[in-house]
Amino acid sequence: MNADSLTWHHLGDLKGWGNEAGKLCAINSIPANVLLDPKGTIIAKNLREEELHIKLSELLRE
Repeated sequence: MNADSLTWHHLGDLKGWGNEAGKLCAINSIPANVLLDPKGTIIAKNLREEELHIKLSELLRE
């Protein structure tokens, strides 16, 4: 992650598809993304391209 300069948060326990974070967020494909509110509630999943930009713009305006 450091070598690739990835700046977002990553969760993993190196258990592959048995990963507890993946189970908690119902991740069943890669790549995947999950947007959480400040309380940790999932507010969006697997948004791509324009949908992701729109949702982030909405959230950052609030």
